[in-house]
Amino acid sequence: MNDLRDHGAVDISVVMPCLNEEDSVGLCVGKAWEGIRRTGLRGEVIVSDNGSTDNSVAAARAAGARVVHQSRRGYGNAYMKGFSAARGRIIVMGDSDDSYDFTALPEVIRPLEEGFDYVLGSRFDGHIRRDAMTWSHRYVGNPALTAILNVLFKLNVSDAHSGFRAFTRTALEKMALQCEGMEFASEIVVKAARAGLRVAEVPITYHPRIGESKLNSLKDGWRHLRFLLLLSPDYLFVMPGIACLTIGLLSQVALLDSTGSSSVLAVKILLALVTLAGSQLLTFGLFAKTHAKSIGLNEKSRVSEWVEKTFTLEHGLMVGTGLAVAGLILVIRQFLEGWGPVAAGGISASATILGLLGVVLGAELWFDAFFLTIVLLKRPAPTLAALPRDSDVAAPRESDTGSKEASAGVPASAIRGN
Repeated sequence: MNDLRDHGAVDISVVMPCLNEEDSVGLCVGKAWEGIRRTGLRGEVIVSDNGSTDNSVAAARAAGARVVHQSRRGYGNAYMKGFSAARGRIIVMGDSDDSYDFTALPEVIRPLEEGFDYVLGSRFDGHIRRDAMTWSHRYVGNPALTAILNVLFKLNVSDAHSGFRAFTRTALEKMALQCEGMEFASEIVVKAARAGLRVAEVPITYHPRIGESKLNSLKDGWRHLRFLLLLSPDYLFVMPGIACLTIGLLSQVALLDSTGSSSVLAVKILLALVTLAGSQLLTFGLFAKTHAKSIGLNEKSRVSEWVEKTFTLEHGLMVGTGLAVAGLILVIRQFLEGWGPVAAGGISASATILGLLGVVLGAELWFDAFFLTIVLLKRPAPTLAALPRDSDVAAPRESDTGSKEASAGVPASAIRGN
């Protein structure tokens, strides 16, 4: 084993998170070393301890693992700490509860040697042992979340929440992972797709875990769903916004001449509110897509480029002013004619409602234009640090007069970036 644990060049790093897994972590480390031996590569096994209070750390070290410590709790936090310590050109991740068989490393990393960037070990394409997964997780939770991920991001993944995966160091850098909790598993799938990585799936066997599960079904399921929605502004904002806006405006036109009772007026007011909600959702969606692109979560798209180019502060103020003025004209006109006909819910009511709608939408555009401008503000360029105050600088002693030239310049440490 000594020749495998080379402290120089490392081919493969196996990283495991650990939180009170004293009964299984040593077994997993041993299997990982056996898997590395079967690959014929030089490797290392890293256990990222997430605050264990039992003998997990001692068991991991006794089995030959290098242990790193992550004080911040969370599945993602533990993995990112382990990844930061890994030295291999290939990184394998897997849980330390013996639910994944690390002796299968050769099959898992084989696609990487064939040119793929990232490999997902699929439990649903492989075999799930009896009692390894609860009925609700096997037939409801995992399939539902995987299906949602596939729809939102146009993917075809069979097991989005498998914990047994492998990728190259270059792929890891491209994904720029940052989620702290269990949604880390979904983040890898999404980021891999958005980074354009070549992805392969291999069937694996999922075993019953040793010890108590740390998974909180409802809490962790919600974290996954929340993460997926936050990265899907089209489905979260844009499509509902377009639907509400279309329904609201077309229905206003269809009911333009409708009269006869106060209920018609109430319906028109309700449809105006639906229109306002749709416009706000649509704006949120466009801004979310633009912001996601600006911070690197999304690649450039026609929509984000159009928003940045077209929806400038000045354009927003001009269009908003136009809508507000047109709306005010309709409202003032009705005011001069009198409010009596409005109660009947006919054209007078529609004109008044559309006028008020124009005023509100115009004002909304003003503030939206300012908001987008703030979101797209660029980071300031590096500047010189503030010079020390006179009171912070000790008066020179006579013995220092010979070094005036050395102290005349600004030290390099006074220059820093933001």
